[in-house]
Amino acid sequence: MSADTPSLETSEDVKANEAIAPSSMLAHFPADEPLELDSGVKLGPWQIAYETYGELNADKSNAIVICHALTGDQYVASTNPVTGKPGWWELMVGPGKPVDTDHYFVICANVLGGCLGTTGPATVNPQTGVPYGLDLPVITIRDMVRAQARLVDYLGIDTLFAVMGGSMGGMQVLQWAVSYPERVFAAVPIAAAARHTSQNIAFHEVGRQAIMADPNWRQGTYIQEGVRPTKGLAVARMAAHVTYMSDESLHQKFGRNLQDRDNLTFGFDADFQIESYLRHQGMTFVDRFDANSYLYVTRAMDYFDLADQFDGALPQAFAGTNTRFCVMSFTSDWLFPTSESRQVVKALNAAAANVSFVEIESDRGHDSFLLDVPEMFETIRGFLTGAARARGVPAPGGEA
Repeated sequence: MSADTPSLETSEDVKANEAIAPSSMLAHFPADEPLELDSGVKLGPWQIAYETYGELNADKSNAIVICHALTGDQYVASTNPVTGKPGWWELMVGPGKPVDTDHYFVICANVLGGCLGTTGPATVNPQTGVPYGLDLPVITIRDMVRAQARLVDYLGIDTLFAVMGGSMGGMQVLQWAVSYPERVFAAVPIAAAARHTSQNIAFHEVGRQAIMADPNWRQGTYIQEGVRPTKGLAVARMAAHVTYMSDESLHQKFGRNLQDRDNLTFGFDADFQIESYLRHQGMTFVDRFDANSYLYVTRAMDYFDLADQFDGALPQAFAGTNTRFCVMSFTSDWLFPTSESRQVVKALNAAAANVSFVEIESDRGHDSFLLDVPEMFETIRGFLTGAARARGVPAPGGEA
């Protein structure tokens, strides 16, 4: 290994430091300002890591909260300090982009239970002086949103112009609109659903069991024992990554092409390109994500059921809402299919909410919301511009 090649220990040190003292901004809340969780636990002290982009206007009416997906983070449009890679939604957020930071003030926070600075299993438990591990209470999507609302309060913002996000981020968007309807002018849930299906729970359970079957998991105490359940976490990521793509996108990208060979080896190396690709996805993931966080965040998604919060009546969740909604799905997304978005739209219509819906043609599966899909960009730009004019917020393409 050359002197210029970062060691595994160096990578781990960076990740550990970012979990406790992130490069992003950080809001601390003392023990006497706890976060009340759905489990009944009062969590405190606690912290939330976040990034902001653009400038908050004088009347604080142009703030947009962007909620990240399962393995995302607060670095929506800035360099990730662990990987050195660009922000995960730089196609969407920035000057002149659909979420134009020349006009809007964007806030993106690491979710509660995450691993890049917000209180999670990798942060230090003040009661013990070691990482929480499994001593952290189980977190829900509603808990994540409560934490974000406290951050918005901390920033001195009363109401949000918009909340938006895809996948688990879309779940948070829906929860924001239900928990704080008076604080959300516009909501953009993308490739999401009002509850996790049994099939999605099943995929998550496969991933969790892979992590917990790794002998280095050590009942969640691997950080203090100086080991990592990398094999289990890599398998969890491999299994999940398949669900983010479509059969068509896999076929177009890989087909049955062999990997760096002309013939089958009649063994168990990565004969096929898709095998090599998934192994690469798994091993790069373990360098940036915490295994216990994966357990917690997938569990939060599994527990999400918006209708259950209202005795099984989803329209009641949106009763009386004044929030404007733009619900979006993709034709090839089988993880969060269009039928799930239609259920949300049906409930919004039943509640007489202001809602628009678009199903976007894409052969790239669930991950479409992260990719270069022009119709998605045009839809979001148009929706935000219209909402901005309705609210009296200066918008791209002309003043309000």
